[in-house]
Amino acid sequence: QSAYLASRGMVAVCAEYRTKNGHQATPDKCVEDGKSAMRWVRHFASDLGIDPHRIAASGGSAGGHVAAATATVKGFNNELDPKVDCTPRALVLFNPVYDNGPDGYGHDRVKDYWESFSPMHNLDEKTPPTIVFLGSQDRLIPVETAETFQSQMRALGLRSDLHLYEGQGHGFFNKNKYEETLYQTDLFLTSLGLLTGEPTFQPEAE
Repeated sequence: QSAYLASRGMVAVCAEYRTKNGHQATPDKCVEDGKSAMRWVRHFASDLGIDPHRIAASGGSAGGHVAAATATVKGFNNELDPKVDCTPRALVLFNPVYDNGPDGYGHDRVKDYWESFSPMHNLDEKTPPTIVFLGSQDRLIPVETAETFQSQMRALGLRSDLHLYEGQGHGFFNKNKYEETLYQTDLFLTSLGLLTGEPTFQPEAE
């Protein structure tokens, strides 16, 4: 996805964050790292050839949560970060685990601070335009969760696009529907003025 968007003229930055398996990190540190990465990009935007007002955030699964958190969650900031806003201009989320409430994914891991941690529970009028891709057979995120997120966004007067793929499971966007989801991502970013021109490919017809 990053290579394609770079070919379309974007500067694509693949951010890493600490994880439980690799660093024994807790979920709050994952979000802290994601917000730090966004602040780093914006702080060094001129050096990177980036317009600081046209930065999008994207991710899949847990990475989708981290991306969404950069736009919604107010806490979990590193005190050493530059004092710049980490909110992206747009969100592109692939089967994100963005509901961490009592009935959401991973609640037991964040039960002490879920209310300030769950992106879906921290939406406000400043949440950026969002596109979400989800398979109907996702074992982690029910379709109802994605529909609730969309309805809450729209109730705030915000743009929220939802693309559901029948029969697809978790991680489908890297496999069966890679081209289709990437094509829709291109159209979404173009509609917001973050890309210009037409996509450079057409997804295969089914």
